[in-house]
Amino acid sequence: MASSLLLCRFSLLLLDLEEQYFEQHFAHYLTSRGPESTRRSSGSLKVCSKSIIFEPDDALKPIIKLFCFQIYLIKERNIVAPYKYERGDKKMTFMLESPGKTEDVVQMFLQLHRASRLDKLSDQTAMIAAILQSRLARTSFDKNRFQSVSERLHMECVAEMVSPLVTNAGHVCITDSTLYFQPLNSYPDAVVLIGLHSVRRIYKRRHGLKPLGIEVFCTENDLCSDIYLKFYNTKDRDELYYYIATFLENHVVEHTAESYMLQWQRGHISNYQYLLHLNNLADRSVNDLSQYPVFPWVLSDYSSAELDLLNPASFRDFGKPIGALNKERLERLLERYRDMPEPRFMYGSHYSSPGYVLFYLVRVAPEHMLCLQNGRFDHADRMFNSITETWKNCLEGGTDFKELIPEFYGSDCSFLKNLLCLDLGRRQGGGRVQHVELPPWASDAEDFLEKMRLALESQYVSEHLHEWIDLIFGYKQRGSEAVASQNVFHPLTYEGGVDCDSIDDPDQKIAMLTQILEFGQTPRQLFVSPHPQRITSRLHNLSATPSYSSSEISPVSPGMESFEDLTEESRKMAWSNMNKLMLHSTHKIHKQAVTGIAVTLSGDSIFSTSQDSTLKMFSKDNGLQRSVSFSNMALSSCLMLPEEKTVVCSSWDNNVYFYSIAYGRRQDTLMGHDDAVSAVSWKDDRLYTASWDSTVKVWKCVAADMASNKRTLFDPLAEFEHDAGVNTIDLSPVGTCLATGTKEGTLTIWDLTSPLPLNQLNCHSGKIHQVAFSPDSRHILSVGEDSCLVVTDVQTGMLIATVHAEQEQRCFCWDGDTVLCGGVSGDLSVWNLLNSKVIHRISAAHSGAVTCMWKNEQCSSIITGGSDKQISLWKHQY
Repeated sequence: MASSLLLCRFSLLLLDLEEQYFEQHFAHYLTSRGPESTRRSSGSLKVCSKSIIFEPDDALKPIIKLFCFQIYLIKERNIVAPYKYERGDKKMTFMLESPGKTEDVVQMFLQLHRASRLDKLSDQTAMIAAILQSRLARTSFDKNRFQSVSERLHMECVAEMVSPLVTNAGHVCITDSTLYFQPLNSYPDAVVLIGLHSVRRIYKRRHGLKPLGIEVFCTENDLCSDIYLKFYNTKDRDELYYYIATFLENHVVEHTAESYMLQWQRGHISNYQYLLHLNNLADRSVNDLSQYPVFPWVLSDYSSAELDLLNPASFRDFGKPIGALNKERLERLLERYRDMPEPRFMYGSHYSSPGYVLFYLVRVAPEHMLCLQNGRFDHADRMFNSITETWKNCLEGGTDFKELIPEFYGSDCSFLKNLLCLDLGRRQGGGRVQHVELPPWASDAEDFLEKMRLALESQYVSEHLHEWIDLIFGYKQRGSEAVASQNVFHPLTYEGGVDCDSIDDPDQKIAMLTQILEFGQTPRQLFVSPHPQRITSRLHNLSATPSYSSSEISPVSPGMESFEDLTEESRKMAWSNMNKLMLHSTHKIHKQAVTGIAVTLSGDSIFSTSQDSTLKMFSKDNGLQRSVSFSNMALSSCLMLPEEKTVVCSSWDNNVYFYSIAYGRRQDTLMGHDDAVSAVSWKDDRLYTASWDSTVKVWKCVAADMASNKRTLFDPLAEFEHDAGVNTIDLSPVGTCLATGTKEGTLTIWDLTSPLPLNQLNCHSGKIHQVAFSPDSRHILSVGEDSCLVVTDVQTGMLIATVHAEQEQRCFCWDGDTVLCGGVSGDLSVWNLLNSKVIHRISAAHSGAVTCMWKNEQCSSIITGGSDKQISLWKHQY
């Protein structure tokens, strides 16, 4: 029992910030006062870099800390409370249980005392650091701690294990199977170990503004990591990081901000999980209170008896920082900002700092608060007393702009309750600080957190969360966009805002670093363009708005709705079983590579074009039925017009040909380009033609007129200019946007109502082979000569994901999450874009490159064409 109390009472939080705990010795504290039986107190003597701490075995007696010529009495009767002080000269006598160690301990005390008497803080810090490095150099990792005799050592170095407000020096050792950390002082354990097979995530971290940290997680979505290490040089940090990262490549998928964004946009992870991942990627860690994960205030209603999550007025404005939510306060802040000399800032405090984090968590982390505030709690009236009061102060206070922390959207409500029975003081009204006062709409703390979670995942927040992400992690974080959004904080809070290494005066450098760490830091910027909105269900949107009528919610007839639901279910089943794709038949009907495929709605007739200049028509039952050649030049693509009476073919001879199925002959010719026509697309009586002459042209092309064999004038309606030959195009399913890919790797997104590009990106290093919108028109997938699959957000033009394939991919079809690709080797690969992994591969589907692909609406039939001159028909084998 005594040993467990011993472990519970002493903590590194009893040390000063940045102080090191070196060693402990069993000892007795001797006093001349009181009865003889109480004059000798057994315990342990802790030798620290700036203090001496004696921890009695008797839990009722206070821990004694000698620091800066003061005596602190801590945890008397084992109660966490503000420290008591004894000032003035006082002699204290300690006797070691091992007298032979006395001389060594005294010499250590004298050495540390000399350091504390140096005039400059920088000299004190340097001498203590030298003492620490000397002790680390005289020791090494104990190899007897290896879990197996067969383990092979990869590297060993020195580092510090980081936890909130404290660091602990020791030795890091990594083998082919395990990561070890052995504290120099054997506290709190003799060794910490993590099996590499259990690691799920690893992040590089800034610690003290320097790139020296790594944090390792053995869970996918947990807030807390398994170990956070700070190294003494970047070389050691990077070597350990890359060793673990290389090990993980074969076991765990590495996620980027863009890959998490794609998962979030498509509803595969929650708002809470997405914010957690963004915080991790932006250097936020629960082990670093100056960079603690930041979450938004979501609600603005903390006074109603009932919380209405369908009412937009219940929520805060996500497009504004906390400091800009109150117009009157903002005007005062902007007036001060305009009169301020450079460097100017709008807010004198940050939205996240160690003080703010512990303001929220004082009831569960009182020792952290005492550590941060020199052994004292804050004044009772400034404590976290009420949700409503805190929100009100964030709106109206002159220096309070804090956001929330993840705990407000978790399941552990203990931070809202004074379960430790802490004496946190009395307020001006005389009442003691106890549990946090909750809004009227919350029946208890559990109910409060449940409703906060519901609010975070609500429809309104899902539709607007990207606006807050722009402010905290995105393009509105700094620069002119930050100024326009009233989102400018003190320069010291930004990464790279000050170069501490350029400050020559060591004392000034330490003071600057301390100020930065205590003030709080802005997250690392993750996005430099507008963050796309989350994709939300239209029906869900409408049903969440009571003012809409039922006819507006269901604009199609019940029969049609049921048919569409059936088609959607068929699609989902087909894509979820894409790994069960089986070859149904093959047909070798061309003399050169197949370039395009079009199929009738019934699937009876299949049309294909080829570099052999022919258009072929055949059926899987009757074989080849027709063959026609329009010129001696290659045909590059084909499509079927509605009513299934006309096939449109593009040609390298600069022309577009219209073939009448009913009459079995060429019906018309469109001569509108100065170079090869590479692709064609049609929608709503408009024909889109792409050419290597660097243009895409839009023509009036009425399908009904073509079907009735009327002569068509092909009136030109629009022209889209490019800087290079256009190789591929696609129309969005909703018909409002056009995507084009050029020979030089440029993807351009066009609003069809404007001659100017909506977004333009150089997303490939070579020719783009194909572009295609996702079924919901939100994303574009492109593949190119650089072997990359690139997902782009239509709304913002942001690159959401870049997947590097083992080989060049020539064509594909996709559902927004899963991609069926055809590669240059002839393989068909099924990719899961959410984790950037191949989930199924059909080797040698063709004996040469897969050059084109077609699927029906239900995705139940796939047809591929290849440079091997073959057409292959594929079906799902359930």
